[in-house]
Amino acid sequence: ASFLLWVGLAGLRMHLTTCPVVHPDMLNVHLVAHTHDDVGWLKTVDQYFYGIQNDVQHAGVQYILDSVISSLLVEPTRRFIYVEIAFFSRWWHQQTNATQEVVRDLVRQGRLEFANGGWVMNDEAATHYGAIIDQMTLGLRFLENTFGKDGRPRVAWHIDPFGHSREQASLFAQMGFDGFFFGRLDYQDKSVRKEKQQMEQVWRASASLEPPVADLFTSVLPNNYNPPDKLCWDTLCADKPFVEDPRSPEYNAKELVDYFLQLATAQGRYYRTNHTIMTMGSDFQYENANMWFKNLDRLIQLVNAQQANGSRVNVLYSTPACYLWELNKANLTWYLGGNGSLGGRPALKRYERLSYNFLQVCNQLEALAGPAANVGPYGSGDSAPLNEAMAVLQHHDAVSGTSRQHVANDYARQLAAGWGPCEVLLSNALARLSGSLGDLTYCRDLNISVCPLSQTFQVTIYNPLGRKVDWMVRLPVSEHIFDVRDPNGTIVPSDVVIAPSSDISELLFSASVPALGFSVYSVTQVPGRSSHAHNRHPRSQKSWSRVLAIQNEYLRARFDPDTGLLVELENLDQNLLLPVRQAFYWYNASVGNNLSTQASGAYIFRPDRQEPLIGSHWARTRVVKTPLVQEVHQNFSAWCSQVVRLYPGQRHLELEWTVGPIPVGDGWGKEIISRFDTVLETKGLFYTDSNGREILERRRDYRPTWKLNQTEPVAGNYYPVNSRIYIRDGKLQLTVLTDRSQGGSSLKDGSVELMVHRRLLKDDGRGVGEPLLEEGSGVWVRGRHLVLLDKAQTAATGHRLQAEKELLAPQVVLAPGGGAPYHPGVTPRKQVSGVGPPDREDPSEPRRVFLALGGTHFAPSPTTSTRSVARQSRLLLSPIPLRLGNLHPSLLPCTSPGPTAQPSPPRLDPAAITLQPMEIRTFLALVQWKEHG
Repeated sequence: ASFLLWVGLAGLRMHLTTCPVVHPDMLNVHLVAHTHDDVGWLKTVDQYFYGIQNDVQHAGVQYILDSVISSLLVEPTRRFIYVEIAFFSRWWHQQTNATQEVVRDLVRQGRLEFANGGWVMNDEAATHYGAIIDQMTLGLRFLENTFGKDGRPRVAWHIDPFGHSREQASLFAQMGFDGFFFGRLDYQDKSVRKEKQQMEQVWRASASLEPPVADLFTSVLPNNYNPPDKLCWDTLCADKPFVEDPRSPEYNAKELVDYFLQLATAQGRYYRTNHTIMTMGSDFQYENANMWFKNLDRLIQLVNAQQANGSRVNVLYSTPACYLWELNKANLTWYLGGNGSLGGRPALKRYERLSYNFLQVCNQLEALAGPAANVGPYGSGDSAPLNEAMAVLQHHDAVSGTSRQHVANDYARQLAAGWGPCEVLLSNALARLSGSLGDLTYCRDLNISVCPLSQTFQVTIYNPLGRKVDWMVRLPVSEHIFDVRDPNGTIVPSDVVIAPSSDISELLFSASVPALGFSVYSVTQVPGRSSHAHNRHPRSQKSWSRVLAIQNEYLRARFDPDTGLLVELENLDQNLLLPVRQAFYWYNASVGNNLSTQASGAYIFRPDRQEPLIGSHWARTRVVKTPLVQEVHQNFSAWCSQVVRLYPGQRHLELEWTVGPIPVGDGWGKEIISRFDTVLETKGLFYTDSNGREILERRRDYRPTWKLNQTEPVAGNYYPVNSRIYIRDGKLQLTVLTDRSQGGSSLKDGSVELMVHRRLLKDDGRGVGEPLLEEGSGVWVRGRHLVLLDKAQTAATGHRLQAEKELLAPQVVLAPGGGAPYHPGVTPRKQVSGVGPPDREDPSEPRRVFLALGGTHFAPSPTTSTRSVARQSRLLLSPIPLRLGNLHPSLLPCTSPGPTAQPSPPRLDPAAITLQPMEIRTFLALVQWKEHG
């Protein structure tokens, strides 16, 4: 159904007194001078900024900003917008005070305007909403601190990401942006929008938030983000500049003016007002800004001179915010719409997700411990390097996997460099909160190697969730017997398990960790006794039993004893039984065919045929069963294996897969999938999350706003899966949770598939210039899928809570036993929670802390009543007295959103905070650490 909505632009928070004058009775063409500066792509971030390796791509961001500022000063009507704060902030810190003041003046005048304002222009498919918020906050905070309200971006500007998500639009609306401009969309969609004059509409971006909270005016730019043909006047372009001298054989001024008038008139037909926008710039342009501005000056002057001859076209320097301001004044009713690169570099995608987890732990402990976290016995701790590295990773060529290999390596280097200062911060904070000093160890390779442990050591587990968590700790150890004691000194069950076909033994024990807090467990090697570790020489179970199954009190998973494949999942708690067959397949990557020359590559997923090839019809199986874990180890081939696992009390089946190196010796690139086939009658429907938040319904071979001409039946039905995908019939729901962003689909009823790895031999011709053929550690990838079987009506609670637990998993820190006290006479504490009254505090100056609270409950359908959920703040805040200051309606740490004075939001009663379904509320808290009592 189509809807019309009074767009509400009359209520825009903006009121731009610095915008240029327009002609109300003419077609006004808003020229937007801009550069698009990728924060890494063909070159690294530093190579782009400094202009290194220009033989790869001529690009030097520092020179672009130098040149733009100089050119703006020449002519007061000139305007320019800038987007990537990762680059701008670096450039800013290298300027003299005099230059900084000149730039501040240009910003005050509206001649230099910031759009979007995030650290990067983030990807929308492979990013988690929490990481999007963090990177936007980093950039916007810089602008607020540097330029005040003058630097606040009014519009979101996503001109290059490869597709757009509903959650991204919802976040932008909640952040307080007045509009959203983007460049890339499906060519069929764009054709329909142009035909129906729907290039601009209001996007209703949430089914749960009460309108108009997530309603956002959205504009599709007419030419992606490039200049029109023949009108590119950069050193990187070959178009002819204006030649006004009629005596010159190169004279072209009249031809260019006539061409522009025809172009503007034709473009204006696709938009509903007498205003249209033209982007004048592209990738890393304006290094010689004078070339651009000199020709734009001529264009404006000569085209507007034709008004004396009856022309009804008016050209002006403008910005997206000024263009939107004019649409606001048009007082139109706008169409209301809503709508419903994925598998590349999976190792980097997982590293990004792990780093997000670690950054949240770092941020929380920095707030919980106060200044003692930043300066303490372990040195200077700092969350900023990891925060900035994580922000860079959200760039649309970073986590998406669409950069060159050496750039992907540099992204990983930045993350690794950011972990170190955060580890120091964690050490300081844990020492301060526990009252104990020790030689803390952060074993980043827990999944592949033995960590340096003594015969007696302590395991500190920090839980970043706001609820108690039971977590199975797995530590690689030597083959011995260990006693494990909880924070109260009570021995807890533990076991040492050796993985089949491996000499690695692991110590297992279940830890109970309080909300926003940690527990310290003590581990002691029992002297003189060697472990009879489980499954030292396991046998294939099919040789002695026709029943191959693992189970706990909630689930049973059954395997075919002949093939070793998973064939059935049973929810014992709810008496649900579902045949489920899981196996690995691959698509041969297309190198082009008679239908299209398009190859599969970093940007494009295009299989050679519609049906995938099965990796193996059977798996060699080994079984491990102990009181703490039951596992079926499946070996499919030399490059593909999997462990299917159940712990006690676990309501999901864990599938830990290892893939690589993918063989390509036959000359075919391959795209590997894990597929689950069931008997569910799903009627072409399946469901995926949007950036880890709300759920979108997907229908095979269908688009809700136009009649789809499906030319790619596999790739055309693939969607981003940030955290989960599920299928359901009227009764049962099968959900698969992921540990990183992947591509997924349901290409036939009852089936779910997820792409786990890709190795390709040909470039797809979209700019990267090299095939997706990772070397080194990237050829091996290990990951996990968590499978839940529930009743369709109640499944949401389970998968949402479990997805949260996977995203914000506990952090494990190791240390030798018997550390010194933090302060003389202080008794060490082995369990601390950030929930509840404060225990012990240090005096310090007040500090500002941003506190973001997000509701994860949602309204599943328009017919479902939405109830707000009140949460007691004492269950949410850290163990310090907080004065909640002004409530910001968005994540922008700024003052009044408009030029007119507005009353400050009232101070909140800290006793209760109310969250609407899917609402995110951010508070600025003034925290005072003081002596208790």
